[in-house]
Formats: sequence, structure tokens, C-alpha cells
Amino acid sequence: HFVPCLMGWGNIYRRRARVFTVAVIIYLDYKAVQQREKWINKSKRTALWEKAHERNAKRLLSLIIKLEGLWVKLGQYLSTRADVLPEAYISLLRQLQDSLPPRPLKEVCRTIQKEFGKTMTDLFADFVEEPLATASIAQVHRAKLINGQEVVVKVQHEGIRAIILEDLKNAKSIVEWIAWAEPQYDLNPMIDEWCKEAPKELDFNHEAENTRTVSRNLGCKTSPGESYSSNRVNVLIPEVIQSTKSVLILEYMDGIRLNDSASLEAFGVDKQKIIEEITRAYAHQIYVDGFFNGDPHPGNFLVSKEAPHRPILLDFGLTKKISSSMKQALAKMFLASAEGDHVALLSAMSEMGLRLRLDMPDQVMEITSVFFRSSTPANEAQQNLKSLSDQREKNMKVIQEKMQLNPKEVKRFNPIDAFPGDIVIFGRVLNLLRGLSSTMNARIVYLDIMRPFAESVLQGNISRGPVANVQWIYNTPVHSDVEAKLRQLLVELGNNDKILGIQVCAYKDGEVIIDTAAGVLGRYDPRPVQPDTLFSVFSATKGVAAGMLHWLVDNGKLKLEENVANIWPEFRRNGKEHIKVHHILNHTSGLHNALANLRAENPLLMTEWDECLKRMEASVPETEPGKQQLYHYLSFGWLCGGIIEHASGKKFQEILEEAFIHPLKIEGELYVGIPPGVESRLATLTLDTDDLKKLSEMQNRPELPSTFQLNNIGEFAEYLPAFFNMLNIRRAIVPAANGHCSARALARYYAALADVGVVPQPHSSISNPPLGSHPHIPKFPSKKIYEKQKGKVNGSNDSRQSSYARMEVEDDDIEKCSRSSKGTGESIADRERGGSSESKIFSNPRVHEAFMGAGEYENLCLGDGAFGLGFRRFKSNDGDGSYTGFGHSGMGGSTGFCDVRNRFAMAVTVNKMSFGGVTSKIVELVCSELNVPLPEGLSGSRDVCGYDVEVDSKTVEFALKMWRGNPDRLIGIQLP
Repeated sequence: HFVPCLMGWGNIYRRRARVFTVAVIIYLDYKAVQQREKWINKSKRTALWEKAHERNAKRLLSLIIKLEGLWVKLGQYLSTRADVLPEAYISLLRQLQDSLPPRPLKEVCRTIQKEFGKTMTDLFADFVEEPLATASIAQVHRAKLINGQEVVVKVQHEGIRAIILEDLKNAKSIVEWIAWAEPQYDLNPMIDEWCKEAPKELDFNHEAENTRTVSRNLGCKTSPGESYSSNRVNVLIPEVIQSTKSVLILEYMDGIRLNDSASLEAFGVDKQKIIEEITRAYAHQIYVDGFFNGDPHPGNFLVSKEAPHRPILLDFGLTKKISSSMKQALAKMFLASAEGDHVALLSAMSEMGLRLRLDMPDQVMEITSVFFRSSTPANEAQQNLKSLSDQREKNMKVIQEKMQLNPKEVKRFNPIDAFPGDIVIFGRVLNLLRGLSSTMNARIVYLDIMRPFAESVLQGNISRGPVANVQWIYNTPVHSDVEAKLRQLLVELGNNDKILGIQVCAYKDGEVIIDTAAGVLGRYDPRPVQPDTLFSVFSATKGVAAGMLHWLVDNGKLKLEENVANIWPEFRRNGKEHIKVHHILNHTSGLHNALANLRAENPLLMTEWDECLKRMEASVPETEPGKQQLYHYLSFGWLCGGIIEHASGKKFQEILEEAFIHPLKIEGELYVGIPPGVESRLATLTLDTDDLKKLSEMQNRPELPSTFQLNNIGEFAEYLPAFFNMLNIRRAIVPAANGHCSARALARYYAALADVGVVPQPHSSISNPPLGSHPHIPKFPSKKIYEKQKGKVNGSNDSRQSSYARMEVEDDDIEKCSRSSKGTGESIADRERGGSSESKIFSNPRVHEAFMGAGEYENLCLGDGAFGLGFRRFKSNDGDGSYTGFGHSGMGGSTGFCDVRNRFAMAVTVNKMSFGGVTSKIVELVCSELNVPLPEGLSGSRDVCGYDVEVDSKTVEFALKMWRGNPDRLIGIQLP
């Protein structure tokens, strides 16, 4: 009779009024203190705030004890946040963890008898009247069953359902009010998830099943003699005896409460080890099982009295189940934070549905690092709180500058556009665990303890390979017999751990005959490689940059015999006035080591386009132009880029789109410097360590510059993936080394080059998603906008790190861009050679000779050098010595090339970097099946390009620091 009276309409409104009254009083009190501290001495400010915390904590505690219900849950949560809340709140609210006033025994017995349909004497041989604990929705009594078994009986409070539901409404209203008054504290996603999950706690049958599931997942009933996995956790969970909707009977376990410091000390309990094991148990639940308890406050744990002391996990009413994809995304987010990998972090957020309103990867990484930060003892709470507050203020200033907001606007700006509910409970668990360890004065390094569990869920899926994963080859139809045989080879290589992720695409006679994707996106990313996945192709990018120069020549904007200084006046300095465009393309300009000092000074400067062009202008040639061919392994890109921009009067990216992206209809699948928003399609680089060992056996090569020899590459190649996986490297324009594309986009490019510039038929309709279906965004800003943006930045950011990095994309821009990318105003012909309606990207009928430096272009190249004009050129193996094809590969095995005589083009993209062996086997198989001569240099274990490494030891020093997430300590580091 108590509850209906309590929850009558009059009491509902009185309950609501109490909540809002106390909330307003506390809010206004703190606002008043903020004003008062401005007018008092600094020495008195601490005392002022301590008194405010104490009186408001008392107000909150008084309200919670009067109302009970959901507010007890709130108080329990706050009482664990010793890492961020003042001591006054912790000490007063801690009593809510298990010492609420008990409900009358008569009410308890009435509920038990109603639920089981039996009397108390029929059910129990003994029932202790004094409860062990009283919590927000139930209280627990010790008892003995008729068979003599010791148990605990959890009995739900009468009428608590109506109270909880009413409290949720009130809590929702308060959160909405706070969001209105203080927009930066918008907690609506959290309260929405709580409203969805909290009512589940009211069904004890649900809790009983949850308890059984978690116990089974954690192996709590495993016999001591059985073998354990390395990630097994050592915790106890009571066995479920019987349950109904409102009563739960569990095995009795004698334990010590976590807040009973005297008993813990008397029994010799190591609190640090207990909290570490609890943390491991939750890491297992989250990352391995995808099924975890969402309420780890101190009242839900005991410590066994018998040695070895083990945590006892209780109360599985609020338990969250997440999908396999969400579990993997959470693990990926954790590992990305641990390794400072911005790309993986943004990709993980995209996978879990967390959308941001602006592109601020550095701030996102900082926030995530705070999310997974180590716990600190309670006595460091104030210092910790101040640090978090300072960091938040710093991030808001960055947002204010980036969005050009005034102080009032930035206060109301919320950078999160969509916040998935699964993350709410996950975040609550981490915060509760952090608060728990602070309360116990333990220091927990979550990145160390949780990492093995996060790695296991990702590597467990990845390590299965083709043998155990029937979907290892992405499910697209087979185009030809040769593609079917190729897939068999890929499976063989995958089973031998030579492939992580790969794409292969080939054209024959203008038609697609191969378009296969296989494997996974990365070492910690088990999502499948798809046809539209973007791979970092290193120096295969040079073939695209060279093609852009030839396109300008074809369009009358440039001449191969022209002095670079005539196009680019600032380039004339330091004896470079006689260097011609063809010297750059033929790697005979003498500027092969032009950027050596830049890399030694600070490799991060590679991301600054304007600075790199200035360095090229100031460079000094080491050899006379046209006399010696030495591979321009890094300078080639900026030399081409500077010529392209000065000759065209447009940005590098604009020419790329105009020349190739739109005409070939490969929108969204070929970039030099990726834009924001494509991170979820990026493959992550890793290294084939077996191939790495072969490098030490290689000899120096005279055709390579002094700063680019192979005999010492093995010392630092293992750090190369970390460097090129970095977001600022991926976003920069480095035309020699950081192209990102799909194999089908690169193959289509070479298929057009193989056919004298004729655009192939539309890509295979059975490839999914269709090639060109991604809008190629963002749109380029006008010159006026660009100059305005440039004038607003200073320091190292004053140069154009990437044409994409500064672009804010509006919806109408995306729409316009998407429309423009779907057609060029011409229809593509049916591809009969010589047809009048053919769409072409080159008009010069001898453009092949230009690419290869043959025929009338032979005098522009150095003898029998490996390179023609921008491309590695291949001779036929039939003995006539003529050139039949050309292409360019990148370190690690990605490549694109074509055979002109046979109208054949092919591209391979990989993310497990080897040194040519995998790619060579693939090319050999395809050429053999098609009866296409294998071009010189593509057989055996050599890299397709013959040589291609992008960095030296100074670059590695930078990578070592960046992959550990510390970009501030870059200079002055010496390798051992």
C-alpha cells in the first residue's frame, strides 16, 4: 500500500518539484561562487570552493535518500568518480553504495511468497532478517535452502518500477535543461541510452541469464586442471540457483567489501592486484565477449577471504551486448589511441557511427587518450580535474579558431553530430572502473592491461586467413578463367602468410578481365578489403605525376625541351638554369639528393607543400643535367608538382582531377593526399618481416643516389609503415610517395595509357561498389577563399600541407562535385579503335614513345637507362631490344604498368609490404595465362621497379616518435 500512495499524482509532482528545486539551487550556488572568487584573495579561493562542494554534496545526498529509486544509481556513480569529483562528494555519497535504509521484512516476505507461490518455511530452512545490503532497486538477505545450501536472496522493492520510470523522465528533463543552459555539457545521448537500458534491471530473470552468460564467458567454472588461454581472468561469480521476475537466489560467497579497508588489510589483500584483475575481467567482457556488465561500482564487488584472494563479481542487471562489428571498432579505437594512429581512430569512429561536425584529428586523438588515460589515486583528483579542464579549454580554443566562432557561439557548439548508444555504456564502464581504482588508491594503466584483449579480438579474425575464412576473397563475380586461377594463387599466398590485404585489376584489349580484392584492411582491422579500398602505393604515385606533366605537354601548356626556370622563375637559382623538363622526368637533373637536408632537419616538413617547393628552388644540382641517371626517389614529386602548378596556373589536385579523375570516371578512388572522410576505406600498412631480412644481403647499386642505398635499409624499414600510416603524411601532397588508390583505378589509368589515351569502356558492371560511385570531394576553394585562409594561419601551418587539409565542405559543394564527376559532357564510345566518338585523355598519337623515351623522344633520355620520361620502361624479351611497355612501382609491392603491343594493363595494391616477391608471382601468373610476354625486370623476386625505398634513417627517427603519439619531440634524436 505504500507505493500506490507514494506514486499518486500529487506525489509525482512533489517528487519532480524536489528534483528541479535542488538542481536549480546547486546550479545557482556554483554560479554565485564563480562570481565571488573574482573578488577575493587567491589564498581564500580554495576554502571558498571546498565549502561550496560540501554544502551542495549534502543537498544532493539528502535529496537522494528521500527519493531513492534511480537517484541512488546516480549517487552511486558519482561516489566512484574520485578521479574527477571533489572529496566532499565522494565521502558523503559513498554511503549509498550499500547502506540505504532497508525495506520492511513484511514487504520482503510478501514479494518472495507471491513470486514463488510458496510460504517462507517451504522455501527456506533459515532466512536472516537483517539484510546484507540495500540498494536502489532491491535488497539482499542471507538464507539457507531446505537442502542446506547457503544462498543469498535478492528481492526487488515493491513499486520500484513506477519510481524508476518516473525518475528517468525527470532526469531526462534536467539533462535537457542543462544542455540549454550550458550547451557544452549536452548529456542527452547518455541519458537516452540509460532510459533504454535501466528498465532491464527490473527483470531478475534477465539478470539471472546475464549472470550465467558472463560466468561462462569468463570461465569461472573451469576446473583447475584445464588449460587456460593467455587472456583468462581469475575472478569468481556466484552460481544462479533460481529466479523469478522480482526475486533472484544466488550461491552465497563469503567476501570482503571493497570499502572495508580494515578487513582488506587484515586479510593481506593486495588492492592493486584486485583492481587489475577486475580491469582484466572487464576487458575480456568488452573486447572478447562483446557482453559486459555496465555497472561496476564498488558495491558490486567483493574480495574472497581465502587465498589467493580473488574478486567476486556481482549484479548483472545492467548488462550490455554489442555487435561483433562494434566490438571490433571499440578494439580498433583503443589500439589506435595506444599507438597514436589518427587514421585508424577516425576509421573506428566512422565504423561505430560516431560522427563529428568538423575535421580535427589531433583534438579527437587527445580526447580519446583522455578517455583511456591511466587512473590516479584519489589524492590526485584535484590536480587531475584541473588538467582535464585545461585540456578541454585548449580544445575549445582550437574549435573557436577553426570555426571562427565568438565566445558565445563556441559555448553552444557541440562538435559531435551523432553519438551511438553503445559507446555510452562503454564510456560509463571505463569511468566507473577509473573511479573504482582511484577510490582504492590504485594506479591502473589501461593501455597496458586492456591491450592484449583488444589485440586478440582483431588478430583472432585476421590470423585465420583464407583457410578458415571463406570470405577472404571479397565476394565479386569472376570475370575470366585467368581471374579464377589468380584467386587460387592468392589463397595459397594468403595461407602462407604472404598477403594481408590485396587488390588486383587487369585490362586486356580495353576490357576488364580481373578485378579481385582479398584479405583484410590491416593488422588490427579485420574488415575485408573491397574493390574501392584505398591503398598507399608509395612510388607508384610517380607514374601519375609524370602522366600529369605529359598531359600538360599534350594540351600545349608545357614543352619537354623547355627550361624549368622559364616556367618556374624561382627555380633558376644555384646553377639550375639549364635543367629542362625532360631532365626531371628522366631522373637526370642532378637533384637526386635535393631533400636530404630537409629530412635531417625535420621530416614533418615533407607535409608542407610550399616549403618543399622553396627547398627545391634553393637546391643545388650534384651532377650536370642529362649526364647521369640517378633515381630521384623523393625530389621527383615536388619537381613535377612545381612545374605542374606553374605551367598550368592551377593547383596540383585540380590538374589531377581535370586530367585523369573525371575523364576516367575514377572519382573517390585515386588521391595524392587524401581528403577528410575517406579514412574508413584506407588499408593500413604493415611489413613482411621475412622479406625484410633479405635487404641486408643486397649490395649497393651505382644507379642509386648516395643517400638511397639498400644495404642499410633493413635497419629502419620496420618503422616505415608507422610513418606512412600517419594521418598528416597521408593527407599531404607528396607526389613521389603517398598516392592512395584502388587497383582498379590505377589499372584503368594504365589501360588508357596503353591505348594512346583512349578512355576504356565503363568499368565492369559486376564490380561492387561501382567504380566512380564515390563523390570526389571536397571541392577546391576559390583563389580568394584560399588566400583568405592562408592569411589566417601562421608558423609552420602557413604552407599548403594538402589541398584538402583546409577545406570545409558544404553539402551543396558535395552535390555539385558529385554531379560534375558523373559526366564530362561526352559519351564514352563503344571502344572500337579509331572511332570518331572516342573519349581521350591524350591526343598525341606518339605519346607512348614520349612515356618510354623512344622513337623521336629517344634523344631526351639517357642511353639505356631504366627510366624513360617519368616511367620505368620495359623491353620485350624476344630479342629485338625495343621497348614494349612502361609503369611504376612503389616500395612494398604495389605497382601499375601496361604492355602497349598487347593492349594489356595491370595494377596490384598491397598493404603487407614485401620486396617484390608476391607481386612478381601474381604478374608472372597473369602474363603466362594471357600469353603476354613478361616484361624485363618483372620476374624472380625483384621489386617491379627494381629499386624503390622512400625514407632514410632521419625519417625513421621521426616515425619512431610519431608512432608513439609524441609529435613534439622530433629533432635531435640519434639512432643507436
